[in-house]
Amino acid sequence: MAGIVIDQVGSVSQLYTRFFVIKFHDITKSYQVHGKLVPALQTTNLAVARGEIFGLIGHSGAGKSTLLRLINRLEEPSSGRIEIDGTEVTALNAEGRRAFRAQIGMIFQHFNLLSSKTVADNVAMPLRLHGKHRKVEIARKVAELLQLVGLSEHAHKYPAQLSGGQKQRVGIARALSTDPKILLCDEATSAFDPQTTGQVLQLLRDINQQLGLTIVLITHEMDVIRRVCDRVAVMAAGVLVEQGNVAEVFLHPQHPTTQRFVQEGEDDDALDLQQIQGRIVRLTFLGESTYSPVLGDVARATGVNYSILSGRIGRIKDQPCGQLMLALTDGDVKLAEQQLQAAGVTVEVVRP
Repeated sequence: MAGIVIDQVGSVSQLYTRFFVIKFHDITKSYQVHGKLVPALQTTNLAVARGEIFGLIGHSGAGKSTLLRLINRLEEPSSGRIEIDGTEVTALNAEGRRAFRAQIGMIFQHFNLLSSKTVADNVAMPLRLHGKHRKVEIARKVAELLQLVGLSEHAHKYPAQLSGGQKQRVGIARALSTDPKILLCDEATSAFDPQTTGQVLQLLRDINQQLGLTIVLITHEMDVIRRVCDRVAVMAAGVLVEQGNVAEVFLHPQHPTTQRFVQEGEDDDALDLQQIQGRIVRLTFLGESTYSPVLGDVARATGVNYSILSGRIGRIKDQPCGQLMLALTDGDVKLAEQQLQAAGVTVEVVRP
């Protein structure tokens, strides 16, 4: 019996390793400032699944960049263990860290391109520094990557001749040159207009799907998380205050920091609920129910009247979603709520 238990535990452990490519075990990070220890990252446990796009969101100083730099070992944790693809990277020596970093690609907010080098030379730089590739191999790899990011016609241009979005595409191609298992994105779209942001995010999605690459991105914009991420962790003052599936976190935020991110640009706070009669509810639609006439059907069936106080509709990655805040009066309100829930709509009572 003991042998069976050991085998089962081993199988679970192996499955866990195969599923999660990044694991933080009780990681902390502090800095010495004027002789005092200042915590940048409180005790953190985190697991990122293989092949997912994982988002880290937080305001400036929340600890996002520190966490990202811990993944590629540009920062040394003060305590705890980090596992990447089954290897405890916190135990690696200097030579082991160099080999490990070849598995991690990184793109930056300000591109970090060499202005004196062409697009092709910038992409080729990591391969040349590695010193183990022939010129013909490098040329072939660069051509493949420039085609992937849509810059084949710009191979011989210099960074100054490119737009911001094109520069970021060069940065992405360069990050992919060593065939990394993980791509880290440090505020990669924060300097762009909405159209360019959308194009870069779509490219990251395409790369994730085509290459099966695990992507970890940090941002201070909830819209970026909503458009590309599978899961998200919210950071505040060095603490992971909330994490989970993007749809769940976006539509049902629990922590005040998350609620502020989600509510940015919305007018719910401007509502004077004391002036509004009736039972106030928030309806959440996800998937097919977003576009179905379920609200009208239920209102007619139960005799309930409703006033729309606020609303939004959009998409979380490929999934349509929407929320409405309503004031319900007359009719059988309880029955209406039951029928809405039966139709796949989440009903949250804001005020009885």
